[in-house]
Amino acid sequence: MLREFKADLHIHTCLSPCAELEMSPMAIVRTALKKEIDIIAITDHNSAENVIAARNAAQHTDLTVLAGMEITTSEEAHILALFDDMESIMKLQDIVYNNLMPGVNDEKRFGEQIVVNEKDEVLEFNRRLLITATELSVYSAVNTIHSLGGLAVASHIDKEVFSIISQLGFIPDNLKFNALEMSTHIDRTRAEELFALYNSYPWISSSDAHFLEDIGKRTTRFFMNEPTTADMASALHNINGRRVEWG
Repeated sequence: MLREFKADLHIHTCLSPCAELEMSPMAIVRTALKKEIDIIAITDHNSAENVIAARNAAQHTDLTVLAGMEITTSEEAHILALFDDMESIMKLQDIVYNNLMPGVNDEKRFGEQIVVNEKDEVLEFNRRLLITATELSVYSAVNTIHSLGGLAVASHIDKEVFSIISQLGFIPDNLKFNALEMSTHIDRTRAEELFALYNSYPWISSSDAHFLEDIGKRTTRFFMNEPTTADMASALHNINGRRVEWG
């Protein structure tokens, strides 16, 4: 018997320099539970250092926290990486860190990048330039995510900046995304009008939350057996009755 899972797969914590300081893992988990969300993904810019805190904060609850990251490619396109396990996301983090632009984060210009634990205690300030592009191309990023067993999703393709379409002008046929994400700024009808060319891809929608009140502003409903990326992949491709809905 398939179950409906309400998912918000694009949430930033206080580790992302553009997110509010209130976006601690504990606060995110509490807000997601309050809004009756079943699955979230922590997807900070070019880092996964707050994922474990969110997972710890969600222990003994019904909330599933996926290990994620939003990679900024060399073309300045954003790509979501989603994993079940910490080992894979940390391997990806090592690769991303090795491909970050050199330099130190300017906190006054870009914002603080705070690593915390599940009790909201500050562990350290990440000094890397997480806000900038990496040296990974879109192809390298997608292939690396897949090689580690994760799902690769093109972030907010309807946006005029930092999307695969805004940066490349189109989505190449040989770029094997697991799904395309629509932002909160577009509804299903308008998306189908504008992006009919890409309806062969599965579509999802997420909040891209940088503020607590935005968590769950847009979600995707997954009809599947369990809250794993493997079952999500099946739902994205309508395998064995599994499916996704949004809008």
